[in-house]
Amino acid sequence: MGKPQVIEDEEHGRVFERVAAVDVAKASGMVCTRRPPPRPGGRRASTVQEVPASMTAIRQLGARLVRERIEMVTLESTSDYWRIWYYVLEEAGLVVQLVNASQARNLPGRPKTDRLDAMWLARLTEMGLLRPSFVPPAPVRALRDYTRARTHLTQDRTRCWQRLEKLLEGALIKVSSVASKLTTLSAQDMVRALINGERDPVVLAGLARTRMRAKHDALVEALTGMFDDHHGELARMLLDQIGFCTDRIGALDAKIAAAAGQLPAAWGITAEGVTGPGAGTGPAAQVLPAVQRLAEIPGISEDLARSIIAETGLDMTRFPTAAHLVSWAGMCPAARQSGARTRHGKKGQGNTYLRGYAGQAATGAARTRTFLGERSARIARRRGKAKAQVAIARSILVIIWHLLASPEARYADLGYDHYASRTDKDKKLRNHIRQIQALGFDVTITQAA
Repeated sequence: MGKPQVIEDEEHGRVFERVAAVDVAKASGMVCTRRPPPRPGGRRASTVQEVPASMTAIRQLGARLVRERIEMVTLESTSDYWRIWYYVLEEAGLVVQLVNASQARNLPGRPKTDRLDAMWLARLTEMGLLRPSFVPPAPVRALRDYTRARTHLTQDRTRCWQRLEKLLEGALIKVSSVASKLTTLSAQDMVRALINGERDPVVLAGLARTRMRAKHDALVEALTGMFDDHHGELARMLLDQIGFCTDRIGALDAKIAAAAGQLPAAWGITAEGVTGPGAGTGPAAQVLPAVQRLAEIPGISEDLARSIIAETGLDMTRFPTAAHLVSWAGMCPAARQSGARTRHGKKGQGNTYLRGYAGQAATGAARTRTFLGERSARIARRRGKAKAQVAIARSILVIIWHLLASPEARYADLGYDHYASRTDKDKKLRNHIRQIQALGFDVTITQAA
């Protein structure tokens, strides 16, 4: 017999006497409330009502729930339709939790209607069987809106560059085969010259800059094509759209920096113990600002650090451990164990934005001579670059959790030679000699000068 194991309930696993649940739809929501029976010994009952998804109706609902002393309100995360319910009921002073639909799914074989779904949500809420999703506070939500808008504009700009390359390929212009990418200044000058009517490949190749000049002959061959006026019109539209996105991205960068600087939890502390916007930036500061602490991690810039903070927030008590943050980002498989059999579980969807930012950081860290860069190379040799990227992204999220959970903590790199300095050289030497001898050779080892 195994030793008995005591497992305490999680924070959300509490029993509530007065609860409400909302099955959210686009134009309305089915609201179910459950309260103690009016007389001793009576049965609990559910009160179900359909409420329009409008500010006025939800404010009236919030006032009624406050009068009824409702302890917890549960919302099912249906698209973005839950937002008006969450924000208005939270403003009314109620404790609101958002739950994933997979957490609140009804039992198979039972009928499904909006009314029955609301009643099931309310029952699960009063028994403490729902795990709430993370919803950041209003200032972090504003920062998140800015960072996600910048991400979308960056993706749109990348798609425009891809469309431009496709357009040039259709015009038989193969400049992207010679230049590393179209975003280089040389390639942009050549494309603008084509738009302005220049068709001589020798003249176009003469616009090359710096190291591109050494590829003059290859550029002449690549710029010999069938670029017509209609190609020029379409290319001009794409370049204008690229310029528009670049201008908007620059404007958003300033907005994001200002919004992140207004978060008190992100402020640093000076050597004199003073805190405030911009405090703690000196070398003798007690606590660095959160953005600068995350930017010390290899692969993370200050812009990327602000995007990560917009997704995770600054209160790490919402994630009991670093593994919870990794799971929330959708970077660990689910557990599938029964008896002696353990199966590979599926990865959840998670926060796709945070997972993308962590992947960017992992790609940047892999190019550095740091501990994370060496670890990425070691994993890539054995399991491939894709597995290495996920592993490094997971390690970066663990580091981020510790830095945000302890503001006084600072990132300290273990060094590029961390693994090599801890390798048993004699054991490694014996293994290599044994492998060479297995091929039929004799080995003589001498100490290097």
